[in-house]
Amino acid sequence: MGEFKDKLEARFGKDAVQSIFSPNDNLELFLIELKDKAVSVLITNRLNEYEMQVPDKLKGREFNELVFCLPSYWEIENVENERFNWVYKWLEFLTIYVIDKNTWFGPGHTIPCGNPFQSISSTMKANHFLLSDPIFLEKELESLKLEDKEIYFLPIIPIFEDEMDYKQGKGTFKLMTKLKNQGVTEKLDDFRATSLKSKWRLRRRN
Repeated sequence: MGEFKDKLEARFGKDAVQSIFSPNDNLELFLIELKDKAVSVLITNRLNEYEMQVPDKLKGREFNELVFCLPSYWEIENVENERFNWVYKWLEFLTIYVIDKNTWFGPGHTIPCGNPFQSISSTMKANHFLLSDPIFLEKELESLKLEDKEIYFLPIIPIFEDEMDYKQGKGTFKLMTKLKNQGVTEKLDDFRATSLKSKWRLRRRN
């Protein structure tokens, strides 16, 4: 754990890396301010101790940490406000889930927000999460090499139900292309609409 923090501080600067805990103290996190990008990143600090049983095509990517990329308007310290505090809930849930189930996460994995699906918050209307390689922070979140392992970062992107359906029908690559073409990245955006045109949504309902 100490080496991971040391590497983060070497990359981002010691003053930029802050250790915090989720509101119920169940999960230690790193909050890193990236002033030049006008965002902060919230990174788990537990998964890198768990070696995921990844498939052969992802050999070398057994160690990961989850990331939310927070825009400048995000009030991360406002832990009573459900518009902002859900990031803690989901990082905690996903960290516990992948370890307890002895499973793995990788780029392209999707997670529904509840059963039945429900909006993430009153303002974040998406109802699924998509794990991705870094896009907006491609350089900043390059993998970190520690003495005995390499840690990869998995940003979490909220997506809408029709985008999830599109991924299932067309594949992850085509969905990622749609998202990128619409400027959708891991940077959270309460105000974005689906990246799909209405004709796809109408076809999906028929």
